[in-house]
Amino acid sequence: MSMNDTTADMLTRIRNGIQARRDSVDVIGSRLNRRIAEVLVREGYVNEVHEILDPRGFQALRLQLKYDMDGESVISKIGRVSRPGCRVYAGVRDIPKVLGGLGISVVSTSKGVMSDREARAAGIGGEVLCQVW
Repeated sequence: MSMNDTTADMLTRIRNGIQARRDSVDVIGSRLNRRIAEVLVREGYVNEVHEILDPRGFQALRLQLKYDMDGESVISKIGRVSRPGCRVYAGVRDIPKVLGGLGISVVSTSKGVMSDREARAAGIGGEVLCQVW
């Protein structure tokens, strides 16, 4: 079965892993997913990311999910913004602030995938991939 939107699949696996209180989740190892995972690590939503081979021999990423002292997930919500059927682009002034700056938007720019704060600091806009809070 072919997968058209591996990013949506990754976000769904993270949501399901958090709901099931998993320590880690395995996601499809595409370059875009790797960059999004690196942003989540930099922003403190995920502990670490490792490249692995799944049981069928394909590249995969293992994300170590992060929980606070009470056992609650650091990620409250994670969702896709731009989809293959409806792309969402934003200029540097139009990049949405999530919960007044408490969350992040992950943006794909000409300089790579970065958080909304990094994109504003670099002065560039791009495609708003997802939001996390």
